[in-house]
Amino acid sequence: MDMSVFEIIMLVCFGLAWPFSIYRSWKSRQIAGKSLVFLFALLIGYISGIFHKIFYSFDPVIFFYALNGTMVLIDISLYFRNKYLYIKETGEAKETVE
Repeated sequence: MDMSVFEIIMLVCFGLAWPFSIYRSWKSRQIAGKSLVFLFALLIGYISGIFHKIFYSFDPVIFFYALNGTMVLIDISLYFRNKYLYIKETGEAKETVE
């Protein structure tokens, strides 16, 4: 197995940001400042990395892609939760700034 140390470093560095983003989404209960399009683009990127590892270069680095993808998925889920809470509180289905 030929793992790339640089790929691991990149995924760890990107992954360090997600717990803070998830915490902020959970505590703030806001969707302002979040871009659903951006979150889905990241999720697609991590899923693509997983597929690449499965089909072309399987190694333990797949774990980091899966972990980061899971954290993005959690942040996406919180986006929808926060949007629901906003609508419930205000009665408005109006979009807020993404």
